[in-house]
Amino acid sequence: MIHTQLKEDLKAAMRARDQVRLMSIRSVLALATAELVQKKSNAEFLDDEGIIALIRRGVKQRRDSIEQFVKGNREDLASNERAELTVLEGYLPALMNKEEIKKIAEAKKTALGITDKTKANMLMGALMKELKGKADGMDVKEVVEGLF
Repeated sequence: MIHTQLKEDLKAAMRARDQVRLMSIRSVLALATAELVQKKSNAEFLDDEGIIALIRRGVKQRRDSIEQFVKGNREDLASNERAELTVLEGYLPALMNKEEIKKIAEAKKTALGITDKTKANMLMGALMKELKGKADGMDVKEVVEGLF
């Protein structure tokens, strides 16, 4: 269970005095607790799917922050975000590569009978439902655009 792993890694980061790992894990655990409070759930902790969704959100936020810090010429802040991003990505399952996505996209395109670019959004929606959590949305978008 990812929540248990996060708790153990938090203890290890405290012992090792690894501030970056400590802050990254604490942020995920705080978000998980806030999510449970918001849902008014009686559960002790979120399930793996919920934690992975929170981690993905954190990864996206950090990528956006890195981009903004680089634009703002704040490399010191960007490097801190990069370190946290590396920690968070370590908890995510491996994503599909573009070749695997392309095979599925071609099969789905044929199954749906899509022949022109006007129905690309329909294909994109169907693929995202099927590949949710297994593939990066930007990679799926690039593959779909490459099919037409």
